[in-house]
Amino acid sequence: MLTIDINCDMGESFGAYTMGNDARIMPYISSANVACGFHAGDPRVMRKTVQLAKEHQVRVGAHPSFPDLVGFGRRNMLLSYEEIRSDVLYQIGALSAFAAEAKWPLQHVKPHGQLNNMAMTNPVYAEAIVDAIAAFNPELIVISYGGLLMEAAQAKGLTVAYEVYADRAYQADGQLVPRSMPGAVIHDVHQVLERVMHMITHQEIVAISGEHLPRKIDTVCVHGDTPGADEIAMRLSSFLRSQNVHIAPLSSLDR
Repeated sequence: MLTIDINCDMGESFGAYTMGNDARIMPYISSANVACGFHAGDPRVMRKTVQLAKEHQVRVGAHPSFPDLVGFGRRNMLLSYEEIRSDVLYQIGALSAFAAEAKWPLQHVKPHGQLNNMAMTNPVYAEAIVDAIAAFNPELIVISYGGLLMEAAQAKGLTVAYEVYADRAYQADGQLVPRSMPGAVIHDVHQVLERVMHMITHQEIVAISGEHLPRKIDTVCVHGDTPGADEIAMRLSSFLRSQNVHIAPLSSLDR
């Protein structure tokens, strides 16, 4: 039986503003990436999200970002090694306080948005992120979709979980198609289900230009802010189970 983790970016509401539908998505995932206040989320949302995850036995991880609330962490920022390292460490530490209160330990760290994308090709960004994680807790799993971030984490001896995106298109080099381009985000649920099943069955991703890129896939991401994400999560979970695919958190997978 195939086993896969389903992760989702959550806790992205802020103050009076609501984003996503965490309560409806949570029952259908196994790992939650919790926004830590830099691109979205606030202390009350973080606390509520961790508690909700524990209620559904969903493992939690930090989802650190550039300090970019206005741009939702999706704008490139030129920061130093020390700025990135301290910002990532700060965000992991903030979430860990709520995890400790809930007695629900952190499982992983998954960088958000452009911090994640830039760390694919920028060695300074990759090293800064990995050094922050290692300094806080080297037992934390690093979720990555490849590139220099994965290489830096592996070189540091950290456990890495390779991630694919259920609703995002890929370029031939394995990077995501920029959201500004047509077809970057996939909204058709049937297409999402088919491509996820292909990815985990064949252990490969298929680029928008047709190339087949072999990958050892550990986790599938559903973006919580994608319109209809709750339906995608529900149908993806149900479909995978119907195909005898076991859904389990990263901490229980054999990598």
